[in-house]
Amino acid sequence: MRRPGSEPVVKITGPLEDALEIAEPSEDATRPNRWRLGTDPETAERDLSRLVLTLVELVRQLVERQCVRRMDQGDLSDEQVETLGLTLMRLEDAMNELCERFGLSPSDLNLDLGPLGTLLPAD
Repeated sequence: MRRPGSEPVVKITGPLEDALEIAEPSEDATRPNRWRLGTDPETAERDLSRLVLTLVELVRQLVERQCVRRMDQGDLSDEQVETLGLTLMRLEDAMNELCERFGLSPSDLNLDLGPLGTLLPAD
């Protein structure tokens, strides 16, 4: 939500944008500052799963980059490199399976942060 006259910090589009517009204070609210949020369960579940998977993917990519840095520095034994490689491949496969289960593509997880760009780095 934003205050009148202020610019949004993050551009929100789609069903979540509609839900936030509906969440404005009700004219007939019996209590001051009462907010109403209207959304259907399917949309809420999809938006929540998208947000959670986006955060998991962000952490997965950060871990992957850290592993690559450690491999480049020579801090790891050959066995550790092999184990990390297999683990990272399994994590990527698991993320792809979760995206399929929730009907999302990997590009759906890359949230647009407005002037800041996208959340996930371009690979």
